[in-house]
Amino acid sequence: MSNTETNQAPKSFEEALAELESIVQDMESGKLSLEESLAAYQRGAELLKYCQGALAAAERKIQVLEAGELREFPADGGACET
Repeated sequence: MSNTETNQAPKSFEEALAELESIVQDMESGKLSLEESLAAYQRGAELLKYCQGALAAAERKIQVLEAGELREFPADGGACET
């Protein structure tokens, strides 16, 4: 993980999630030094916070679109009945 990578805000939820998955793999490998592990943990915490915020924002948008009523989506991907 480069310094420029750790200082940049993610461009999207998907980018943040991919970077977070990469950090987890690096940490699980056991090949990081203590300092690298601490930096990776810090970056992971930042990415987690970003992802949680993005998911919360998406949920708020869905609530507005559904007039405040969250509905279950069918497991088969079919159309919802209204």
